[in-house]
Amino acid sequence: MKYEALRNRIGGERVAFGGDHLGLVSPIDGAHLSQVPLSTAIEVDTAVEAARRAFADWSRRTIKERSQVFYRYRELLNSHFDELAMLVREENGKTLDEGRAEVAKAIEVTEFACSSPQLTAGEVLEVSPGVECRVEHAPLGVVASVTPFNFPSMVPHWTIPIAICLGNTFILKPSEKVPLSADRTAKLLHDAGLPAGVFNVVHGDRTVVEALCDHAHLEALTFVGSTPIAKQVYARATSNLKRALAMGGAKNHLVVLPDANVQQTAVNVTASMAGCAGQRCMAAATMLAIGDVQSIIERICEETRKTVPGENLGAVISHEAKKRIEAYITEAENAGAKVLVDGRGAVVAGCEAGSYVGPTVIDNVRPEMRIAREEVFGPVLAIIRAKDMDEAIAVENSSPFGNAAAVYTQSGEVAREFIDAASAGMIGVNVGVPVPREPFGFGGWNDSRFGAGDITGKNAIGFWTQSKKITTRW
Repeated sequence: MKYEALRNRIGGERVAFGGDHLGLVSPIDGAHLSQVPLSTAIEVDTAVEAARRAFADWSRRTIKERSQVFYRYRELLNSHFDELAMLVREENGKTLDEGRAEVAKAIEVTEFACSSPQLTAGEVLEVSPGVECRVEHAPLGVVASVTPFNFPSMVPHWTIPIAICLGNTFILKPSEKVPLSADRTAKLLHDAGLPAGVFNVVHGDRTVVEALCDHAHLEALTFVGSTPIAKQVYARATSNLKRALAMGGAKNHLVVLPDANVQQTAVNVTASMAGCAGQRCMAAATMLAIGDVQSIIERICEETRKTVPGENLGAVISHEAKKRIEAYITEAENAGAKVLVDGRGAVVAGCEAGSYVGPTVIDNVRPEMRIAREEVFGPVLAIIRAKDMDEAIAVENSSPFGNAAAVYTQSGEVAREFIDAASAGMIGVNVGVPVPREPFGFGGWNDSRFGAGDITGKNAIGFWTQSKKITTRW
């Protein structure tokens, strides 16, 4: 075991746990990394009480004082940059470059949180002679986030810095598949001077999630994961009168027209499909090929063959994920689709116990096929042929998801048509992973998001606070 067994971090302490534990293995090579506690509602209650005790002092501090902690924390993220990137690689299976990019994004959101004093300046207006109205942003109390396996560092940082800077105290339930980054985050926040109890980590599985949804003293909860679970979490949390925002899965469509730049499009589509081994809700899942774009498809295949498992393509999270992804490919092939580049059966020398799926391109996929409708969450691009933009838009809009969509064209008129018609919360024009940069918020539509607002950016301020309206006359 490379790392010592993990413990929950509650009230500034590493708390021993005598219950069941789950073994943690690296998807890169199957190496045993650590053990993760499978906590219960008792541990959740202990964490909530610790956060409640810390809230009284933390919420009374000025937002400028709170943000100073995160200035120091940002410096610690920078000084531990390579270590944090390697930790992401070990527990998730990403390439080291992808781990670095993820930590860089965590730093970016932390920097945004440091600007909270400027972003939350209250509105003041003299509404009549001698009478003034003012709005202030008040923290909610104890809040929590449940985060997924695919971004062990970035996704927790979507919420941690912003929610805590705004005066809340926090409980993180990381995925039990990637808990090491969360534990390191807690240590660095402590080193930055965050008071005990303001940030707590409770490890575990669905038992912890359900306990958070049910806890009477938890005010708000965010979730990032698959759509079926997002629906359940949102319904359970809101039925217990909590503020909730649950981000679900996706089936993103990239529309490619004949006038698209061949090389740029091929490189970009391949990167969108294969980046992070396709394990991201912004990955290219389906390419809608309009008209004669055969030269672009051939170039995509060329670029795909340059993406090699174990070199510039990371592992998928587990052997179960590998089996599921490859089953989608086989089912599509058996249904009449043509596999142009086949990533099944990938094995990396020296990492035979790892979980790898090579990048895969499948042509002649039909909209009714399962691979065209469901989230595969792997490095697989399904190509659907469309005769025109209307047909492509119809396919895109028929999906229940609505995270992202992109169009590749040199025509501003066509791009504008697509932007207006696509049913997705994040749109790209010649950009295959249209993730907004701060201060613009991340958030999809339809079955990719449950709840109002975005999880990052300026809209996140409204989620983590409540407005207090004050009218005065002297």
